[in-house]
Amino acid sequence: MEVKHLGKFVGLSSVVAAATVALTPAVAQAPELAMLDTLTRGAWEFQSRDGDETLRICVRTGRELIQLRHRQPNCEQFIVQDEATEVTVQYTCRGNGYGRTSIRKEGSELVQIRSQGTQGGSPFSLVGEARRTGSC
Repeated sequence: MEVKHLGKFVGLSSVVAAATVALTPAVAQAPELAMLDTLTRGAWEFQSRDGDETLRICVRTGRELIQLRHRQPNCEQFIVQDEATEVTVQYTCRGNGYGRTSIRKEGSELVQIRSQGTQGGSPFSLVGEARRTGSC
């Protein structure tokens, strides 16, 4: 008889636990890489610190700044860091290399970028800033 009582108690506690979970308000989560969504859309220019490289990018989502050396779609991405002012993404583009990019926001029209990896079998390293220059 104690066993049945214990079984009823366990069943009742499971129902209470399930009801508690069901009534707990869901915590809203920010979208992944939300910082990039706060950047102003338009034409951006990346300038390397050493002045050797300038890239022009049309920013529609902010994610275009992640793969400066690998512009092709369908690369696999893994988010390493996702904070309000900085994101780091590691990615692999099968058959064309990989990279790891960190983007630090200084304002909605200015970011600092560090990216390194390989492209077509050769290593690359980019360090510089990107700023909005106008419309695409």
